[in-house]
Amino acid sequence: MDTTLSSALARISPSRTNAMTDRAFELRAAGHDIISLSVGEPDFPTPAHVVEACKAALDAGDTRYTAVAGTAALRKAAALHFERDLGLVTDPSRIIVSAGGKQSIFLALLATLNAGDEVLIPAPWWVSYPEIVGFAGATAVPVPTGPANGFRMTAEQLAAAITPQTRWLLLNSPGNPTGATYSAQDLQALGEVLRAHPRVLVMSDDIYAPLRYSEGRHATLAVECPDLADRILTVSGVSKSHAMTGFRIGVAAGPAWLIGAMGKLQSHVSGNACSISQAGAVAAFEGPQEFLRDWRDRFRARRDLCVAAINAIPGLSTPVPDGAFYCMIDAAPLMDRFGDDEALAMHLLEHGVAIVAASAFGGAHCDFRGFRISFAADEVQLTEALARIAKAVA
Repeated sequence: MDTTLSSALARISPSRTNAMTDRAFELRAAGHDIISLSVGEPDFPTPAHVVEACKAALDAGDTRYTAVAGTAALRKAAALHFERDLGLVTDPSRIIVSAGGKQSIFLALLATLNAGDEVLIPAPWWVSYPEIVGFAGATAVPVPTGPANGFRMTAEQLAAAITPQTRWLLLNSPGNPTGATYSAQDLQALGEVLRAHPRVLVMSDDIYAPLRYSEGRHATLAVECPDLADRILTVSGVSKSHAMTGFRIGVAAGPAWLIGAMGKLQSHVSGNACSISQAGAVAAFEGPQEFLRDWRDRFRARRDLCVAAINAIPGLSTPVPDGAFYCMIDAAPLMDRFGDDEALAMHLLEHGVAIVAASAFGGAHCDFRGFRISFAADEVQLTEALARIAKAVA
């Protein structure tokens, strides 16, 4: 039997965050006591009004195909979300609903990239960005950042990184894995550079926008630089903000030509996203939002707990993330003992804590050696996990 796989598949590797999470599941099933801080998934229950909307959709028989780009109701609700939460005014016709934000990103990049194209990605980066770029046959170009500049790419770095082959810039704010958040001034400075390069498209991944911890509004590039909006795709969803990871709903807003291309590809990839999940997402966007204030307060308290505990452990340090629910932890002083951050990750797993090595996020491109933890776990588990980390590296 010929088991030859495609050359495109050879250009990507499995998600290392998912791999560590799966390993934690396996060890638990085998009877080991493992606390997983590897997955970015809120531990709060899905809001009751979302669950009720899904039940109502089932009772009403809304179990058929929908339009490929999403139901009219959800595209309208997503437009409300983009305007209310991001300040981005857009028409529902310029929105596509996909089976998760990851699929939206996949569709956009596969619809626009060709061999020889380059995609600029600030590092550390979300694990799937360079893998999707590679699968599309293009080249991921890291732009190194670090704690000194809040893990944010500067306008000077962007200007230096752009070449005639640059096709996309991928921005994630607040960011995974660092929690880095770009201010309006940061984005305006980046926009000034982008104006001189009309071929460059921008992916503004704002999936964590509702989970910011400082005062003031969320800033997104299409709002700060409206003259560039026709080459910006803004990605959002309900997974992180509304504890709906399993629903697999992402929404993306952008120029009509790009949304149309993504819909063309989606029509052959999956068709529409789950009809029941879409009904739940309508309720998420249009229903009560007050609970988010309490969730943010809980996440902020967990963040502060983690930052204080990590910075008290000799050999470890972390800045204070301004958004999302991750701490990017510098463990460079420990590398003489462990060799690399993968070995450190396995050592921590042996001590009952699943984390993800910084190398999974492109840490090598910015000389960052350490690991990421998620503080989307309850306070009891976090406290115990942090104690185990302290003991493991002592």
